[in-house]
Amino acid sequence: MKTKRLVIVRHGKSSWKEDDLDDIERPLKDRATADADLVCQAYQATATHSFTAITSPAVRAHETAKLLTNRLGMHIENLSVDENLYTFSPSTFFDFISNLPDTLDNVMLFGHNPAITDVVNQIGTSFFKNIPTTGLVEIHFRIDQWSDIDKGETQLYLFPKNLR
Repeated sequence: MKTKRLVIVRHGKSSWKEDDLDDIERPLKDRATADADLVCQAYQATATHSFTAITSPAVRAHETAKLLTNRLGMHIENLSVDENLYTFSPSTFFDFISNLPDTLDNVMLFGHNPAITDVVNQIGTSFFKNIPTTGLVEIHFRIDQWSDIDKGETQLYLFPKNLR
């Protein structure tokens, strides 16, 4: 039985300066860069594997993914965008995870709430009232196939406010 590692990251704090932008086009606030630095610095101290990173196409999620993957460097094999991660639905987010290619053992996903908080609570061993912006949660599973995903062990969570 393999260990599959899943890191789930909620996008950084988004800007509402321009009210005429579609939701998918909202950019990050400046604070998101500082939050990404805090999370990356803490995560690098524990990261032992490289991950395939996949992000929602929303500007705020994609920018967050680029910030983290650039800072994590050797721990990221590649970054791709998948339209299916632009979802707020827990069941759609869960379905995305359970349909990941089984050749991937270490995956980092960037997406949106409430999907992230609900799914992390469903599949992990820790309960979170809310995964905050730029919040990172790592969960390990003893499975060979992503379609067998059920309850994994929450290994780590990093929230910017706890790192300041």
